[in-house]
Amino acid sequence: MSLQFSPKNNPRVIIIQKLYGKFFNNNEKIDFPKHRFKKFIKDVVSGTIERDEILIEELDKNLGNEFRFNNLDKLFQVILKSATYELLYKPNVSIKIIIKEYLNASNFFLDNSQTKYLNALLDNIAKKIRVNNA
Repeated sequence: MSLQFSPKNNPRVIIIQKLYGKFFNNNEKIDFPKHRFKKFIKDVVSGTIERDEILIEELDKNLGNEFRFNNLDKLFQVILKSATYELLYKPNVSIKIIIKEYLNASNFFLDNSQTKYLNALLDNIAKKIRVNNA
């Protein structure tokens, strides 16, 4: 099995798992095991938690009128928050890479039709956020 397809080695899978645990089980203590991308994982997880309100505001503003952030599936909420964090606070990482990595990670949690839907949401948000903050 190649590294890329193992959920344990995919930094975005770890980010999603850590954030899901934190947002939906507040008492969860977050620990960061040894990992090649530990600094990155820790930064995105901590930053997403610290800027939770800002991220929700951004998502509500950029999702469009047909979507309310709080009505989305909890897993979608976590993925959208962490991806939005990266779009806003990791300007050196391209939109294409952020979206591709989150879609790859989402394959461990979602079925194909949900991944396509997520792709459309991420694409839409990314264009709005990066244009506004360019």
